Amino acid sequence: MLVLASLAAFFATQRLKHTPTVVQRFELTPYFSPTPRGHVKLEAISFKLARADYVTVTIVDATGSDVATLVRDQYVTRYKQFSLRWNGRRGVAHGYTFITIAGGRSVLLASNHGALARAGEYRVRVSLRRQRRTLLSPRSFTLVRP
Repeated sequence: MLVLASLAAFFATQRLKHTPTVVQRFELTPYFSPTPRGHVKLEAISFKLARADYVTVTIVDATGSDVATLVRDQYVTRYKQFSLRWNGRRGVAHGYTFITIAGGRSVLLASNHGALARAGEYRVRVSLRRQRRTLLSPRSFTLVRP
């Protein structure tokens, strides 16, 4: 029985190792400063999904509280890098602009108009509507203010 249980556990582990993660290639700018003197004025966020879904992307502070919502129920296709930028302002985005960056890639620039967020560590939360899952970025980024 022990041998059979060990074999079953081995095969289950192998299957999980080869199953793609839900959110892949999560990329963030390590730090940014959305002030006139800041060198990097926008936080660059990008990721891929293993399965197409409608996503809501939210910026959360170190306590897990919502700071800004960049997109809500935006359809993202599978295996295509989805890129967006945050201007460091609080609240829900009231519009979007598509900009083209080096390499011809299209990026969604969210228009948040609230007060500038405090200096500190932030993370990105991605909510997947169809899959009923919410994931937090594996790394944080820093908003720097003078």
